[in-house]
Amino acid sequence: MHREAVKHKGVVAAGHRQTAKAAAVILEAGGNAFDAALAAQFAACVAEPVFTSLGGGGFMLARTARGESTVYDFFTQTPLHTPLGRKLDFYPVYAEFGTARQEFHIGMGAIATPGMVKGLFRIHAELGTLPIERIIEPAVRLARRGVRMNALQAYCFVVVQQILRATPRSLATYRSPVNSKRLLRQGELLKQPLLADTLEALAHEGEHLFYKGEIAQRIVRDCREGGGSLSVDDLSRYRVIKRKPLTFRYRDYQLLTNPPPSSGGVLIAFTLKLLEQLDLRALGFGSAEYLALLAHTMDAADRARIELVTSRNGNASATARAFLSQAVLGAYRDAARERFVSQRGTTHISVIDAKGNLASVTTSNGEGCGYVAPGTGIMLNNMLGEDDINPTGFHRGPPGQRLSSMLAPTLILGADGSRFACGSGGSKRIRTAMLQVLLNLMSFRMPVASAVGRPRIHYEGGLLSLEGGFSAAELRRLAREFPRRKIWPQRNLFFGGVHTAGYDLKNKHFLGAGDPRRGGVCIKVRAQPLSARRPKD
Repeated sequence: MHREAVKHKGVVAAGHRQTAKAAAVILEAGGNAFDAALAAQFAACVAEPVFTSLGGGGFMLARTARGESTVYDFFTQTPLHTPLGRKLDFYPVYAEFGTARQEFHIGMGAIATPGMVKGLFRIHAELGTLPIERIIEPAVRLARRGVRMNALQAYCFVVVQQILRATPRSLATYRSPVNSKRLLRQGELLKQPLLADTLEALAHEGEHLFYKGEIAQRIVRDCREGGGSLSVDDLSRYRVIKRKPLTFRYRDYQLLTNPPPSSGGVLIAFTLKLLEQLDLRALGFGSAEYLALLAHTMDAADRARIELVTSRNGNASATARAFLSQAVLGAYRDAARERFVSQRGTTHISVIDAKGNLASVTTSNGEGCGYVAPGTGIMLNNMLGEDDINPTGFHRGPPGQRLSSMLAPTLILGADGSRFACGSGGSKRIRTAMLQVLLNLMSFRMPVASAVGRPRIHYEGGLLSLEGGFSAAELRRLAREFPRRKIWPQRNLFFGGVHTAGYDLKNKHFLGAGDPRRGGVCIKVRAQPLSARRPKD
């Protein structure tokens, strides 16, 4: 990468200490950013079970030291066939966030074709340098020895307890070792021996085991008998898709993000373009004027999201170009200005290495469908039950089509040589969380920790949600325009989790921040190994 970066092998930012440690171990062992990101993702499936799983899907935005950028799309897709004359196992449950409630649908009828395993193996084949057994090893050890439940994961278990209790196998996987009638709590040890065995088997047998082998057979049999839609063809015919990143400029930065058919990257580009010509620093971070402008811009993007998702005509790239055209942007920008003047389970991993490779990985299992494939320890996704990625209604999408998602792994390339990899979890809040962190970095020029840590807002359906930390006087001014408000007293995972890794060319060092809202951890890995670091309890 740069001669001045030799003091460190790289930096990783992720949503759990054990996830970040797995990446650090691989960087110390001589792996590149892509090896490290894969190790972190396998570990996240163990340490962050509410957010991600081998039964889900996601995206990696990879940029090599040679400047080649690719999006690996291994997100979930609709089944090839919907069973006729058979009732699906599909029903609503509620996630309780304390001050908010959100409905999800689970059951075997909520399972979309998973792409996680195939995606991770494809990335390893094309970008990895270490053996896959070495990359999976930290996750195997963590699953077998157990991971201590931290405060965030324990809170998430409470939020989605209806899902974790939905089936006997799910409850057996996540129940307390000291009281089998309740779920794990903070400080207790989550051991997943079946998942450890599955990871080891995948390391030796490869992706075939999941898509055509014994695991595939178990999933298909249970779907056929239990009200699911997945068939042998769904798994055996699933393919990873390589796409060109959506690339655009915001002032003196170049951004690369997830292109269509996913909508998150386009919406982030859309909102940044709406704001690009405004002097946000003059408004001041946290001012009533700035927060009102943000809210109106979020509202414009939400209205535009429906237009984007429902206007897919077979040419997603053309739709995106039209959506970002000056004519469309101008109409939405004018509307936002006039109003201003007049008045889900997801995790992210960012890695940069000393050679200049950047990896930004965002994955999701939805919230999980409650079904755990027998003998595997893998809970399958509930993507067919997520209303924000099924805007036209459940089970109405074309067969064999990638589901549109808000997942938006993103890279930022500064004119000064700075580099950032970032992304977020947070369901519908992904794009608004990303927008605010990107503005903090690029418009307000905040240090990474401040950009990630500052309080956020989210505007949706006429309700303005705000984290504590904004000025009381500014909030009183804001109340005149937004009478429907909800104040969250502390930072909360409701507002996303933007884990960010970076390289500062001017000051010649790696930097980064894990978002505290989602258990974020940032580790800089020294060139001289401090120890043969291994995940611990």
